[in-house]
Amino acid sequence: MCRSIRTLRPPYAEEVTEQDVRAAALQYVRKVSGFRSPAAHNAEAFDAAVEEVARATEKLLAGLRVRGRD
Repeated sequence: MCRSIRTLRPPYAEEVTEQDVRAAALQYVRKVSGFRSPAAHNAEAFDAAVEEVARATEKLLAGLRVRGRD
């Protein structure tokens, strides 16, 4: 779907920063919305979506168990 979103779980990424998670969330929201940069009247919804996707991503990564790393 979004080729610029990289895998953020081990073993593909050993250290994942908040910036990595936010960048992935931003790319996802850009792809889904079709906006690279939203107009002012859409900025609040766009930014809220990025934050929500970032939170969901952090929750997902925290809950994953990778074989051989338990």
